[in-house]
Amino acid sequence: MVRDDGRPGHGRDGKFGGRGGAKRQKPFGTPAQAGEAWRRGRPAAPEALDVAILYGWHPVYEALANGRRHPRRLFATENALRRLTDALGTLPIEAEIVRPDEIGRRLGPDAVHQGLLLEADPLPSPTLETLPPDALVLVLDQITDPHNVGAITRTAAAFGVDAIVTTARHSPAATGVMAKSASGGLEHVPFVIVRNLAEALLALGERGFQKIGLDSEGPAPLDAIPLRRPLALVLGAEGKGLRQLTRERCDNLARLDMPGAIKSLNVSNAAAVSLYAVTMRLGARPPA
Repeated sequence: MVRDDGRPGHGRDGKFGGRGGAKRQKPFGTPAQAGEAWRRGRPAAPEALDVAILYGWHPVYEALANGRRHPRRLFATENALRRLTDALGTLPIEAEIVRPDEIGRRLGPDAVHQGLLLEADPLPSPTLETLPPDALVLVLDQITDPHNVGAITRTAAAFGVDAIVTTARHSPAATGVMAKSASGGLEHVPFVIVRNLAEALLALGERGFQKIGLDSEGPAPLDAIPLRRPLALVLGAEGKGLRQLTRERCDNLARLDMPGAIKSLNVSNAAAVSLYAVTMRLGARPPA
């Protein structure tokens, strides 16, 4: 197995996901302090802010097109604003015209912002009880890399996933790098934030969800397990895999059988392959 940073991984192989990747930034004080630092133009850890920080074409475009997203401030270069208004028409907020380096100063030198930066309210988080009775959800067990979670969110939006269930701790905030990696997917797939994942899996079971944990050493291939809605696919962090209690809360543990020499996938790739496999078998939802 190889970590996201290219170095060999350790621990139990695969379990479809990775310990590699960028380290989490430490919060810049309290959310209020971080927000004030951000408004003064000083970089701050996105998860510390009391706003969602969205940058780049797809995240900003999708957020402004989303009537449920409340924008606060929009920074844009002249060219980016022209492209945005051509695509959306009248914008829900007046843009502040800035030079590219002003956006770069706020985000840091490595951010690919494409001339757009949006401050917005975080989207509301639904609850397990409000999920549709025929829902398809992803459950993330301590996947901390914002690039991985963002890529999973983008894939989930493409496959019509109803929600992503994760914990407030040991998961990246829905802002900054994670939002950029999601490429607009945050506007289409809500996050259900729970305090305890094992208890959340029990609650899903009580609502009739079939819970399938993805594990590269699972006893059965995914395509051999009968599927039904509502369905929860449970993914663990790369290297560590699913925690023991998480595994015990699943109805089935399944593997993806790979024909090539490498038998495990990065967690975001495994999410894409698994979602393709299950959505092709589950078919379209019955009419309401």
